[in-house]
Amino acid sequence: MSRLLVEAGEALYGPQWQSALARDLGVSDRTVRRWVAGTTELPQGVYVDLLRLTQERAQVLEDLAARLRELG
Repeated sequence: MSRLLVEAGEALYGPQWQSALARDLGVSDRTVRRWVAGTTELPQGVYVDLLRLTQERAQVLEDLAARLRELG
């Protein structure tokens, strides 16, 4: 199991992260479960995709925080 995959999935989508991550990566949720179980190796590009997803989420959160700061 890739602990980094689990950490990223949980940080991005919460406790029910596998289906949402599968959707955003364009794979089946069964594929994600295989990656977590270690029965299928993660393709190299998955880490690049996870980086992109985390950076996009970070930007959305930063923009939201800036708007909230303006009101506070």
